[in-house]
Amino acid sequence: MPSPEDTPAVPRILARTDQLAATAGEGETGAIWKLQEGHRDLDSNIIALAPEGTIDAHTGPDLDVLIHVLAGSGQLATDLDTLELTPGALVWLPRRSRRQFTAGPDGLRYLTVHQRRQSLVLDAPPPRTTP
Repeated sequence: MPSPEDTPAVPRILARTDQLAATAGEGETGAIWKLQEGHRDLDSNIIALAPEGTIDAHTGPDLDVLIHVLAGSGQLATDLDTLELTPGALVWLPRRSRRQFTAGPDGLRYLTVHQRRQSLVLDAPPPRTTP
């Protein structure tokens, strides 16, 4: 019997963003959908912010992120400018760029896509030897 690693991945519909976007502003916040497939090179999430909600200013990860605004509105503050976010906006966030998200009165929902970060694997320390 083949292991899951040996089974080829096949294209499939994972979610309906129109349905996820339709519930914008209904109280869900944070990552409301995540790409769960085991063997993949990408990560993707749908992030929801409540009306007038924010993600505080921070430096992004050490990888590029692409976001696609699905519903609602808001602003993305960067070091140089403030970008208006409306449905359909496709925004590139360069690696380690500063960003702050603020949702508008109807909340904000956006899809993120980026390279999958490798999991940190910690090895057990070597056994202690006594002299």
